[in-house]
Amino acid sequence: MLYRLLVQRAADYAIYMLDPNGVVVSWNAGAARLKQYAAAEIVGEHFSCFYGPEDRAAGLPEAGLRQARETGQSEAEGWRFRRDGTSFWADVVIDAIRDDDGRLIGFSKITRDRTDRQRLLQQHREEERRFRLLVQGVSDYALYMLDPAGIVVNWNSGAERASQYTAAEIVGKHFSCFYGPEDRAAGLPEAGLRQARETGRFEAEGWRFRRDGTSFWADVVVDAIRDDDGALLGFAKITRDRTEKRAQELRVVEAKEAAERHRDEHAAASAFLDSVIATMPSSVVVQDAATGLIRLANLQAELLLCRCAGELVGRPAAGVLPTALAAMMNAALAAPGGPASATTVEAPVETAWGPRMLRMRALAIGGRGEQPLFGLLIAEDISDEHAASLRIHHLAHHDGLTGLPNREDFRQRLGEALAVDAAHADATMGQSTAVLCIDLDDFKCINDTLGHPVGDHLLRVLAKRLQDSLRPGDTLARLGGDEFAVVASVAGAGAEATALADRLIETARQPVEIDGHRIEIGLSIGIALAPENADTADELLRCGDLALYEAKRNGRGRHARFHSALEASARYRRLIETDLRGAIARRELGLHYQPIVRAEDGETIGYEALLRWRHPTRGPISPLDFVPIAEETGLIHEIGAFVLQEACREASRWASGCSVAVNLSPVQFRSTALAAQVASALAASGLPAGRLELEITESVLLDASTNNLALLGQLKQLGVRIALDDFGTGYSSLSYLCAFRFDKIKIDRSFVREICDSREAVAVVRAITGLSRSLGIATTAEGVETPEQAACLRREGCTQLQGYLYGKPMPASALPEGRETIVEAAIMATNEALLSGT
Repeated sequence: MLYRLLVQRAADYAIYMLDPNGVVVSWNAGAARLKQYAAAEIVGEHFSCFYGPEDRAAGLPEAGLRQARETGQSEAEGWRFRRDGTSFWADVVIDAIRDDDGRLIGFSKITRDRTDRQRLLQQHREEERRFRLLVQGVSDYALYMLDPAGIVVNWNSGAERASQYTAAEIVGKHFSCFYGPEDRAAGLPEAGLRQARETGRFEAEGWRFRRDGTSFWADVVVDAIRDDDGALLGFAKITRDRTEKRAQELRVVEAKEAAERHRDEHAAASAFLDSVIATMPSSVVVQDAATGLIRLANLQAELLLCRCAGELVGRPAAGVLPTALAAMMNAALAAPGGPASATTVEAPVETAWGPRMLRMRALAIGGRGEQPLFGLLIAEDISDEHAASLRIHHLAHHDGLTGLPNREDFRQRLGEALAVDAAHADATMGQSTAVLCIDLDDFKCINDTLGHPVGDHLLRVLAKRLQDSLRPGDTLARLGGDEFAVVASVAGAGAEATALADRLIETARQPVEIDGHRIEIGLSIGIALAPENADTADELLRCGDLALYEAKRNGRGRHARFHSALEASARYRRLIETDLRGAIARRELGLHYQPIVRAEDGETIGYEALLRWRHPTRGPISPLDFVPIAEETGLIHEIGAFVLQEACREASRWASGCSVAVNLSPVQFRSTALAAQVASALAASGLPAGRLELEITESVLLDASTNNLALLGQLKQLGVRIALDDFGTGYSSLSYLCAFRFDKIKIDRSFVREICDSREAVAVVRAITGLSRSLGIATTAEGVETPEQAACLRREGCTQLQGYLYGKPMPASALPEGRETIVEAAIMATNEALLSGT
């Protein structure tokens, strides 16, 4: 009874019951007041009549009941409608009512009118919207909010215009992104927030940066925003672009400073000009045209012309100035035309210090209206500059070591000589321009063994000798390194050029003493004549180079004249190079083997592998023709690897166990893969390393000896034997024996050839064999062709002999081991055929 009275009299709340289908079954006074329905009018009606058409169409009444049925309660807010059609904002709670057995018997629904609160909320939102539109509409100021950490949380259109960022690009980022790197490094953004946090406001000016990297001068105010309890909510930041105002202020300041400077400068102008004229490095003299007297002369002019001060001013210019300067001054006064008419002259002038190179300029000043006319002379002593210019010109056209013309100057002089020949062809019948291309023989060995200072001294001595051997009018030039060239006018068909080459070779042959070393050097010379061989500088030099190559190929220490066959030879070398590139693949390269015998009994103990090339159309080609080309082009690395593989493969089949010797080119030592190639050849063939002997020449140790010694050590570690070939023909043979432990020394054939007739050859061979015995090194004499030579070599202690006396180079199939191998191979092939039934 009490609960019913409580519900019925609750006038501020509409409380009523619904059956399980949502039909109103009870209605209190609060419901009648709020919704303007009497109980008799609404009981029996579905409660959805209080909803608007859109909410009913959306199924909101049924959704509320469903949620209450499933969860026990449903809460919602929204517009509801009275009997007269007016609406109110309702706060609604629906509770499911169940009996003791849990069966749903209906719903209790409590509705409260919250229209006033909703109206206040909407009013507040409208005010906030207006303020937001107000802030967003401001375009001259960048207004935005920061959270307490300095993160941008909103952004107005003025901020977008000033900084060129959209809200989507900047909201969520720290406001320090508008500062420059230096300001950020100095902590200015954090300092501003700290001051605003502590004092309530921060104001500053400074450079800020837009999205595109451009800067503007900003006037910034940061205010701390706190709630009613004083808690910090964030910061309001207002920024205005003051770039133009700052520029105006700076212009005002600059104008003020300029005015002050102008006042001070005007006051000091006379003193300054006097000081400049007095102290300037150029000589300045002013002459009065009317009187001829010198009115002004600075200290530099007095020192240059008189060696002391006070000797020029007030005196007649004609009497105290050098003749050249006085003449320039008079010429300027006679034809006054201002500075534009003045010309600059560089010439030697006799001064108080002797002849000096001066750069001079004279002009007339004044002379208009009542202005007096004066002559102004400015002279600068450029003697040192002139000398330096001459020196630079000399260095640009001359070799710094010898003082001879360099390659560029030589080509210029050669071109001039050819031009003269062409212009006077009829008047110079029988005359030719000769080019002699000169190269020092084995100069690299001298540099490597005695050092570059000795080599440079030798070049200077030879340059002086060669220059002294030339005739007046001949030009000697150093083209670079140990290359020289001569251009000379010669008569006849070139006999005079040949005689000149002979004279130069003989001059260079004389020994030179340098630092206790007696050095003998030879020249190779190539001769080319114009117009017989060529009529341009480049072509003539090319012909000379081809002739020089021919001279060196024929033994060095001689000269050779260019002839058409050398062109063919050069083309032949190019063809050889082209064909050599595919010779291995076409199986044109092969090995021949020459026996090496034991000196005491003549038994064959090894063979030297010698490379041969049989060209399909040109027939056999000498190694002397193609090996240098292979070395020049780098093909020697591929060919060398082939020789190692082939020699090891064939030697592995020799039942006698004889060793095989393979020559290594100095060029192969430029490859760090050489040791790996040797190891690969041994592994592929199965040849014991002790049966492989690698022969090198002294040039290997002359060329980057530290690296090559390390590579020789790697080869030695493989177990192979190392032989030093052509011993005794170089410059530092004994030092090599100390630097590396060789297994064998091969005595050069030049000593063997004269062993029976020359005491000197015997002495050299005896020294080599004696040294070898003391070091425990075997010796092989090359080029043994007669029994007498063999007897002499045995007598002097040679342990091994090699030469035509014991056999010429032959293919592997012709060796005793080769014949046995062929028989064995034939037997094996026969057995395999029998087993297969064929």
